[in-house]
Amino acid sequence: MRRIWWALLPVLLTGCGIQPSGVVEAGEPPTGVAPGATLYFVGADGDLEPRLRRTGRMGTISDAVSLLLTGPGGSGLRTEIAPVEITRVVVTTTSVMIRLVVPLTIDEVTPRGIDQIVCTALGVHVQSGGSKETKVQVQFVQPTPESDKKRTCPLFT
Repeated sequence: MRRIWWALLPVLLTGCGIQPSGVVEAGEPPTGVAPGATLYFVGADGDLEPRLRRTGRMGTISDAVSLLLTGPGGSGLRTEIAPVEITRVVVTTTSVMIRLVVPLTIDEVTPRGIDQIVCTALGVHVQSGGSKETKVQVQFVQPTPESDKKRTCPLFT
């Protein structure tokens, strides 16, 4: 038994020879790997339905919400967001919050329309490697108490 112990001792003391490494930075999560952005529209039953808008790339949160504001196209779905000429959306993100400034007043969007905006923004965020737990705040061109709400997509819970 002693001979076995002495034979194994050098192996136990030296380990497997693999040295630990430091943290390796991988950079930002991939973007542009999807064939387009997933936008959320309203089906005949009133439920949100995802639709891929083919753009050749996933794009940014701002890109996706701007596409959402152009309407459902010929998808057979509807939107609960009034048509607007300006579709530019300003996006500010932190580790726990996505803040959107949309070119709408509260009177131009229903609660389901707000869900469309939130789900579209959060969908791109999650597809880019972000957390589903991130909250979304939608701010309108005129101040409203709705702008202070921190929301999540009802489909992601």
